[in-house]
Amino acid sequence: EIHIKEPIEKEVNPHLLPGELLLCEASTVYKYIQEDGSNRGTYGKLVCTNFKIAFLDDDSASDDNEPQFKNKIVGENDITLQCVDQIYGVYDEKKKLLTGQLRKYPEKLIIYCKDLRVFHFCLRYTKEEEVKRIVSGIVHHSQTPKLLKRLFLFSYASAAPNNTDGRNQTVMFDTLEDWRDELERTKGNVKYKAVTTNEGYRVSEKLPLYFVVPICVSEESILKYEGRGIPIWCWSCHNGAALLKMSAFPKEQDDITSQTQKAFLDGIYKTISKPPYELLKMDDLSSSLPSLQDIQIAYTRFKQLFLIDNSTDFWATDVKWFSLLESTNWLEIIRRVLKKAIEVAECLERQHTNVLLIEESATDLCCVISSLVQVMMDSYSRTKSGFQSLIQKEWVIGGHGFLDRCNHLHKSDKEEAPVFLLLLNCVWQLVQQYPPAFEFTETYLTVLSDSLYVPIFSTFFFNSQHQKDTNMSGESLKTQSAPFRFLTVWDWSVQFDPKAQAFLNNPLYAEKPKLDKSQRKTARFKHQRQLSLPLTQTKSSTKRGFFREETDHLIKNILGKRIGKFINSSDEPPNSFREFYDSWHSKPVDYHGLLLPRIDGPEIKVWAQRYLRWIPEAQLHGGGTIATAAKILDLMEEVQSLQVKMDEEHSQAVSGDVHSVPMLRNSARLSSLFPFALLQRQSIKPALPTSTWKDLEDEDDLVKRDDEFVDLSGDM
Repeated sequence: EIHIKEPIEKEVNPHLLPGELLLCEASTVYKYIQEDGSNRGTYGKLVCTNFKIAFLDDDSASDDNEPQFKNKIVGENDITLQCVDQIYGVYDEKKKLLTGQLRKYPEKLIIYCKDLRVFHFCLRYTKEEEVKRIVSGIVHHSQTPKLLKRLFLFSYASAAPNNTDGRNQTVMFDTLEDWRDELERTKGNVKYKAVTTNEGYRVSEKLPLYFVVPICVSEESILKYEGRGIPIWCWSCHNGAALLKMSAFPKEQDDITSQTQKAFLDGIYKTISKPPYELLKMDDLSSSLPSLQDIQIAYTRFKQLFLIDNSTDFWATDVKWFSLLESTNWLEIIRRVLKKAIEVAECLERQHTNVLLIEESATDLCCVISSLVQVMMDSYSRTKSGFQSLIQKEWVIGGHGFLDRCNHLHKSDKEEAPVFLLLLNCVWQLVQQYPPAFEFTETYLTVLSDSLYVPIFSTFFFNSQHQKDTNMSGESLKTQSAPFRFLTVWDWSVQFDPKAQAFLNNPLYAEKPKLDKSQRKTARFKHQRQLSLPLTQTKSSTKRGFFREETDHLIKNILGKRIGKFINSSDEPPNSFREFYDSWHSKPVDYHGLLLPRIDGPEIKVWAQRYLRWIPEAQLHGGGTIATAAKILDLMEEVQSLQVKMDEEHSQAVSGDVHSVPMLRNSARLSSLFPFALLQRQSIKPALPTSTWKDLEDEDDLVKRDDEFVDLSGDM
């Protein structure tokens, strides 16, 4: 006999966003707490809307004991339809993947999410008709192909037309002025120009409305092959060297076409080549980095390590964890990508050589490498607004196919590849190696990765600027006079209140000191970390700012004379990379200068916060870096409250109670995976008893305790 708690009326009404419609629901659904393999859990209602799948229990109806880090759009028991990875049904204790039409309905439902959560629902006590409706509804709305206009993005935008576009100082790069400002900021306007050739998308629908090319490239050249074969500017280094990208011509073509295209490329190179002033390294990323298919296969294997059904499964994989991790090849791909970014940085920084990244569409691995290089070399890209502007420039406006790569419409698995997640994983390596260099935290990166699957923001739900622009109007121009007002993900107030947003900002960020005029003159000659070794014995410039004009060169162009004469890696000394890498790491770190990630051996780590945050056994209670960060936030609040007191009194510091502001956190009670671990509000048994923690301080006892550790997990 099943007893359900009384306040069922509250559970019936899920919190619906503007434009959100309830499609189907089922009562008396039992949600397991997948902690120790037992059948403990809670009863409630399972609902499916055009935005999410949600489980509603007693806790959902009350606002008591809410976590400090609460997402206002997606609750702890909510799964957006785009976040659903796979759905399994359990028939007589056997798991079966659910897709399309179902002949028989399961007694249990397991939902694996793209943010690595796993939900287990028992439908044994639910009415048969409700089971049919909810299971077929969830499978249909989350797994079958759909049209773009059927995304919740459009329902939300039309139902909430007064949405404000909170840009939060993020440069959107959707105007010509934005590009010109970026050219000026990086001192790239000497050799490059922002063009309007693609206005009305007359060159290509894949290119943005505005972009930057070398000054000598003509409009006719851009138009000839729909932008292919044209070097497009990404960023300029302080020494004048530039990072460029180019979409290559298709490789398999008839001789006449390929000869014509070769002549076209040759013509462009001749027009803008002025050696020996400008050197160029071309890098075909499709041959020097893993393919998108390899990246997808590696990530698919990798994520399986974290989609844990229960505690027993966790400990079963724990014995061979490192070999399983290595066999996925995911960390090796991260290492290779970081190594490639260091190679590019060496060309720009030390060799003063322009780098041209080549890829079929220049919208996948080009985005990863160009973004990483800018994060490593430009301290502005390590601020929150700078990083967001970088994502806008290289990914959103740059034409990365988020819709296809994330498979939001479930149209083609072949196009799916976690390219943007790969970038965030690489940036995380830098953030955890050099925390003071970044204004944002790893929590910011984790939340950003989650936002990939929240379809109320347009940022990650289009393949190109053209696709977004053509879908801005309503169903028909007669009925919808005003275009849709889409939200941007960079307005964090939509998802989090100010207290929660505090976790996105790094309290230990080493801000760049602002010097007055008298200090600037002396500081200019002060030694800074400079690894640029001149190729010839020329007198180095005395200008040592981050962006430095090369006054001894005329306006220089970007490409070499002919394809056959380009510098390739084989021309460089074999130990050039290692020398550059070791030389940099032998000096103190300048958090506002060049940053090179450590990529040797175990330096490439698993992004624990993102991948282990839903696994209780993987948590350190009262430990981890978050305990330190939380304590610092407490101290900052304390200092701010004292400052307020001082300002009010207009006198010396008051000797009153320094704890007048209530503390938000208690570091002694936090898990190492806070703030996400708090979303699981059940009491979690520690993987080790308290007495064992003290013993672990002695390294000699660690090996002796291994058996106790494993035995204990079986008793849980």
